[in-house]
Amino acid sequence: MSTDVVKFEVADYVAVVTLNRPPVNAVNAELRDRLIEIFDAATDRDDVRVLVLTGQGKIFSAGADLRQRPDASMAGQYWQHNRATRETGNAIKECAKPVIAAVNGAALGAGFGLMAACDIMMASEAAVFGMPEIDVGLAGGAAMLNQLLGKSFTRRLMFTGDRLPAAELYRLGVIDSVWASDELLPAAMRMAARIAEKSPLGIKYAKNSCNFVELMSPKDAYRFEQNFTYELSKTEDAKEARNAQLEKRKPEFKGR
Repeated sequence: MSTDVVKFEVADYVAVVTLNRPPVNAVNAELRDRLIEIFDAATDRDDVRVLVLTGQGKIFSAGADLRQRPDASMAGQYWQHNRATRETGNAIKECAKPVIAAVNGAALGAGFGLMAACDIMMASEAAVFGMPEIDVGLAGGAAMLNQLLGKSFTRRLMFTGDRLPAAELYRLGVIDSVWASDELLPAAMRMAARIAEKSPLGIKYAKNSCNFVELMSPKDAYRFEQNFTYELSKTEDAKEARNAQLEKRKPEFKGR
C-alpha cells in the first residue's frame, strides 16, 4: 500500500499526520486504510504520545471521493464501504493517544467527521464546516453532528448543506480555538508538546475516561473515573509526578 496519501512524521513524541491527496484531500479507500493503520500503530508506539491531524494545502478535506462511491447493486459492497468509513473515525477516537485536529481549511462531510473524531479541535480562520451530502442526493452525519451541535444546527446542516465558518463553531463552543492560517499548526504543535510532557499512563487513562463517560450516567461516570484514579495512584509515574511537584522540578516519566 502506498503511504503517500497520508504523511506521517514523528519528533519529540509528537506525530504529525497530514492528509495528502491534492487538490482537496478527498477521502478514498486508500486514505481511510492508511489512517486506520497509522492510528492503530500509534497506540503501540512508545515514540508517539500525541498526534496532530491536518491537511496539505488550503483544504483540510472536502469529504468523500465521489468517484469512488460504492455500487448498491453489488451485494455487500455498500456495507463494506460503510464499515470502513465508520472504522476510520473509530481508529482516531479509540487511539490511546490524544489527537489534535489542526483544521487548515474546509472540512466537509467525511472531512468534518475526521475532525469530530479528534480530541481537541483547532481551526484556521479560513476553515468552514458542513455536511453537503444532501446536495449529492445522500444523507449522513446526524450521529456525528448531534455530538457537537444542538438540535437546530444539526438539522440545519443536514437539510441545507450550509457551511459554517470556524468563528461560528467557536462561538457555539464546538472547537477549541481559531487561528490565523500561518499560526494554526504552530499553535497545535505547542498544545501537543504540552500534552507530550505529561505522564503517558495518565494521558492514556484520561482519554479512556473521556471516551467512556460519554456513554454513562453521571453517577456511573464519576465512579468509573474514581476507579481509574485509584489504578493510576499506584503507578511509578504518579509517584514521580507527586515528587516532582514537591521538589519543584520537571518530572521524568517512564510510562509505568
